[in-house]
Amino acid sequence: MLRPATPSAEITLEIAIVLTIGAVAIFVGVMWLLLRALQQRERRPVTAWKWLIGGGVVFPVVVLSALLAYSTARTIQLLPAQDGLVIEVSGVQWWWEVRYRDPATGREVRSANEVRVPAGRPVTLGLTTADVIHSFWIPALGGKMDMIPGRVNQLRVQVTQPGVHRGVCAEFCGDQHAKMALHVVAMVPAEFDAWLAAQAVPASAPSSALAQLGQRVFGEQRCSVCHSVRGIAEALQLGPDLTHVASRLYLGAGELPTRSDNFRHWVANVQHIKPGARMPAYDHLDEQALTALAAFLDGLK
Repeated sequence: MLRPATPSAEITLEIAIVLTIGAVAIFVGVMWLLLRALQQRERRPVTAWKWLIGGGVVFPVVVLSALLAYSTARTIQLLPAQDGLVIEVSGVQWWWEVRYRDPATGREVRSANEVRVPAGRPVTLGLTTADVIHSFWIPALGGKMDMIPGRVNQLRVQVTQPGVHRGVCAEFCGDQHAKMALHVVAMVPAEFDAWLAAQAVPASAPSSALAQLGQRVFGEQRCSVCHSVRGIAEALQLGPDLTHVASRLYLGAGELPTRSDNFRHWVANVQHIKPGARMPAYDHLDEQALTALAAFLDGLK
């Protein structure tokens, strides 16, 4: 929150600082008056109406009116232009589904647990949920918004510089609420356009013998019932789309960095890493099968 990455976050931080300074100043003033009262040995007659009008009417009206005018003027500037890219983010127990629309082909592009945006361009995030109430919060981008079943709320952001910003679900949503991270990756616009075009392309068939064995294991273990790999296996989308899973920064909604050994670790120990996740652990597979499956997933870039 103290390192804002959008104009909206900068304004929010400024308002917070001004209000905090004002609150501290008022607190110090009240404590000073209290100290003076305690130190006063002689009682002096004071006209009550001066305190009532000055402290009870004039002071609150002046201070609150000034704060209202200031915060209103700054809040109006929070929203960027409404045109630009639209990205749908849906909260699921306990991961995030992300959908883009490829402007060249009109094809829907699905990802998970990671939102990529072009730096410097306005982006509208359509926020909803597939099950319970979640809350979308990326502190560096400013603003926190609830995700409510049956409703789409809009949050507009414009990240100024390329970088990675971590977010969380800010509404308790079940056992693994604390392990539901989301990363926003701001990219140079040209790089983002190339990335989105690449994401729209179906997955390539594995080339190595080990990865081909992993693809067979993927099918035999019925992973395709929940996970879609476009061009290889289409599913009902009960779980994250894995078409280009190896191009993401993390696995398991921020639990593990994306590496081949972590693919193996996640598949075999998912219920140890994230108890209650709607995915069974595959620790019954032998070493060769696990290694091959990890090689197949690591090739989905």
